[in-house]
Amino acid sequence: MAIKQKQEEALVQLVAKLKNALPDQLGAVILYGSAVDHDFAEGFSDVNVLVTLRSADASALKAAAPVIDWWVQQKHPVPVVMSENELRQSADVFAIEFMDMKQRHRLLHGDDPLAGIEVPREMHRAQVERELRTAVVKLRQAYLMAKTDEAVSRLMTSSVSSFATLFRHSLIVFGQQAPMEKRAAVEAIGSALNTDVAAVLQVFDIREKRAPAKDCGAMFAAYLAAVTRVTDEVDRRLG
Repeated sequence: MAIKQKQEEALVQLVAKLKNALPDQLGAVILYGSAVDHDFAEGFSDVNVLVTLRSADASALKAAAPVIDWWVQQKHPVPVVMSENELRQSADVFAIEFMDMKQRHRLLHGDDPLAGIEVPREMHRAQVERELRTAVVKLRQAYLMAKTDEAVSRLMTSSVSSFATLFRHSLIVFGQQAPMEKRAAVEAIGSALNTDVAAVLQVFDIREKRAPAKDCGAMFAAYLAAVTRVTDEVDRRLG
């Protein structure tokens, strides 16, 4: 689903407030991620915003703070704030994030700072491998602290979007078509690696309220096995 009119109106207000608070510092305001298209899931997806400033020093942050506080009170995450120079120099560090931003963003104010950024492919590949393995380790850690079926269900539905994103980026590394829609990306990686990803798709069904969250212990076992198999196969193929 797309973001609602209320969220669109909040974005308009955010830009106006930032322009008023930072008349000489504000560079660009960009909406990025699933809120840009119909992959947005109410209750799970965030309205993510990138703000670039001429200089992201303490005085600029202090001026922006009341605006950001208002934005967070609307139940949105704190925007990513970077200086224009910092943004240009960070593609090698945030290769996955910048590639996603370049593919899926909407300019709300200013000139598009993402247009001229090139993401280093080798850094992207290294980050995909590292973050996939890290995501599996963190999933296990979180499960150890999940005391109830509800907590296990919440763990799966809150982590599945990140895994889908990393699966899509694995396809990019392999030079294959990588669908933006998360469910399609999971299906594509399963096909590309000849790996069973049915449990991951089932978690999307729960998240989208197409199926009930029941027998979560068995469901988690299948979910963990699926994301581990994909991660191991990506690691093996990338060497």
